[in-house]
Amino acid sequence: MGAWVVLVLSGVLEAVWASALAASDGFRRPVPVAVFAVTAALSLFGLAHAMTSLPTGTAYAVWVGIGGALTVAWSMLTGREAATVLKILLVLGIIGCVIGLRLVA
Repeated sequence: MGAWVVLVLSGVLEAVWASALAASDGFRRPVPVAVFAVTAALSLFGLAHAMTSLPTGTAYAVWVGIGGALTVAWSMLTGREAATVLKILLVLGIIGCVIGLRLVA
């Protein structure tokens, strides 16, 4: 699998582990803790793999951007976080930056 595909999947897993961490209630709920542990490990493994053929800064920025944008989007969709026009535009800006990094890398 190509480094960019692995990187995108790892970014998606970052959003999963961040959401599971929030749902763990301070590591007091075992199922979200288990989801957090597995997806965090897989996400970091994928990032490390992608960094073997992509520049470190670019790979990390894309990973964080995907994870952050998806985490905010999920929080807004589930009602845990208010969805405002400005917040949506800013998240779209993050996505645009991620796409831009892919195009110039």
